[in-house]
Amino acid sequence: MNFESFKKLVESTRSIRRFDESRRIGRDTLENLVELTRFCASGRNAQPLRYVLIDSEEECEQIFPLLKWAGYFKEWDGPEKGERPVAYLVQCIDTKYGADCLCDDGLQLEAITLGMTTLGLGGCIIKAFDHINLSKVLNLDKRYSPRYVLAIGYPVEKVVIEEMNGEENADFKYFRTPDGVHHVPKRPLKELILK
Repeated sequence: MNFESFKKLVESTRSIRRFDESRRIGRDTLENLVELTRFCASGRNAQPLRYVLIDSEEECEQIFPLLKWAGYFKEWDGPEKGERPVAYLVQCIDTKYGADCLCDDGLQLEAITLGMTTLGLGGCIIKAFDHINLSKVLNLDKRYSPRYVLAIGYPVEKVVIEEMNGEENADFKYFRTPDGVHHVPKRPLKELILK
């Protein structure tokens, strides 16, 4: 893979919040995605992160109401029935190795979401969720603390990147147009480089 191909992969890996609920994802696919994390860098090489794989309709229905969707869409409670995720990966830290995973969580989630894009899947990394009830639903041992929930499915929404105008106070909030297209403003390169 050359740099331009990789750049296109990164550009096309967007947060997806609406899915084709009629298309299921097998456990083997979820396992293959989690396997990607084995090859990620790890602070202190402690490798403290673990994953709960959820692919059954019953478990998906239990987890969905525990999640908060799209903070900028105050009137939206998440995808409607028929457009909900068909699988989840719940990333947990094994506190036996400490309470801080340094940068491991983000590195692993990026590897997984890039892998998902190559398979035609989409997902949304969710940090806002009911930690206590999720741990109960998953029957997690107290040593495992959920950090993120990755909602997964086949995308049914279009997401486009918008160039921000580069002004210091430019609006960075994502938005949806009346046609249902999800727009994500991104800062220009010159704003990211200090010197």
